[in-house]
Amino acid sequence: MKAFMDQDFLLESDTAKTLYHNYAAKMPILDYHCHISPKEIAEDRRFSNITQVWLGGDHYKWRQMRSNGVEEKYITGDAPDREKFQKWAETLEKAMGNPLYHWSHLELQRYFGYHGVLNSDTAEEVWQLCNAKLQDPGMSARNLIKNSNVTLLCTTDDPADDLRYHKVIREDDSFGVQVLPAWRPENAMKIASPGFGEYMRRLQEAAGIEIKSFADLKRALVKRLAFFDEMGCRASDHSLDYAMYVPADEREIEEIFARALTGAPVSYEEDLKYKTAFLLFIAREYKRLGWAMQLHYGVKRDNDKARFRTLGPDTGFDCIDNHTPSAQLADLLNALAEEDALPKTVLYSLNPTDNASIGTVLGCFQDSECRGKIQQGSAWWFNDNKQGMIDQMTSLANLGLLANFIGMLTDSRSFLSYTRHEYFRRILCNLMGGWVENGEYPWDEKRIGRMVGDIAYRNAVNYFGFHLTCPEP
Repeated sequence: MKAFMDQDFLLESDTAKTLYHNYAAKMPILDYHCHISPKEIAEDRRFSNITQVWLGGDHYKWRQMRSNGVEEKYITGDAPDREKFQKWAETLEKAMGNPLYHWSHLELQRYFGYHGVLNSDTAEEVWQLCNAKLQDPGMSARNLIKNSNVTLLCTTDDPADDLRYHKVIREDDSFGVQVLPAWRPENAMKIASPGFGEYMRRLQEAAGIEIKSFADLKRALVKRLAFFDEMGCRASDHSLDYAMYVPADEREIEEIFARALTGAPVSYEEDLKYKTAFLLFIAREYKRLGWAMQLHYGVKRDNDKARFRTLGPDTGFDCIDNHTPSAQLADLLNALAEEDALPKTVLYSLNPTDNASIGTVLGCFQDSECRGKIQQGSAWWFNDNKQGMIDQMTSLANLGLLANFIGMLTDSRSFLSYTRHEYFRRILCNLMGGWVENGEYPWDEKRIGRMVGDIAYRNAVNYFGFHLTCPEP
């Protein structure tokens, strides 16, 4: 029996151990997509207790606590933090096979030096140990980032944001990690939302351009894009239900937009037409700026409407949508490629059955602009577990070039989630090591070690064009 989560955790062969310990583990971390608050980084937030770090805003954990029959007051409610932590410990001990079990214990090991097991019996011991450790200045938000060997992270930011906290961080020479904005124009795309008109007023104030038409909106967005570009932005992020392509002429889009500004209802088809027009416009701008476009789709959001109305978005009520968008996705990318306006693009589907379709779409639109211009993003959200990562990387290797993959991201709101990069790297090395051990690829330590380092770090640096010094292979 192997020891529980020791130094060779998830590494099943000598080849996998060599690849991880000699190559992957030595690489810095580049977190090109996360939801960490730039305000908390700028202010170097400190945490009073482990519940604030672990359960504040983490809907992954909230879902599992609900699955364990925990009352909402211990999840998002006003119960004491110690009692919330106890409920989480009682839930975690039942989470065999769930990535949260591994992530939680990796975080306890790496940040708190605890190599035991968290369960209902040890909760008090872990509570005391972690809270004492959190009093250390080295456990502040900035130090957690630096001590995790992070060189750069990209937050997620609205086009109307003034990026004030990014300015504070950039002007502070004492913090050596780059914190860049990533452009997320989700609110500008939600034309069927009741708050669309209100958001347009906020955006026009930020841009200094009155928005009365879709043409006005495009001018305002171009101005905000220039500001984000000046602030170091190199990537966008789009949250879509699915990758649609329902084209319409400019006149029709202007009519839809004008009615939406008055608060008039927008039909489902009109919503798709507007979003298609928006994506085509904004992707051309990304191409002009040299940015990468990230498309996240395959999700049905805000289910369990009664609790959603009480708790709001991002509280754990989303699920996988089984709509397969490969045909419309291909049409969208083709429309841009026809104009030589297709930017670097990263595709993420929440539905794991889309792995193969994404892999085949990728191959249709690669060119010499860069290696792996069209990427399949890492296993996302409900898929960033051991099997989900194996399936995603295996599919990518089967249908494309795994060596050009841009690797892992946290997609997290937590300052402790960088252990997800370690988790990914261990799985990557075990997968590649297994192929070598099985005689499916020749053992060439230098060559394969370089591939591992590329996937772990260097490919993302080069793909997004970040100004970072890459460790040599």
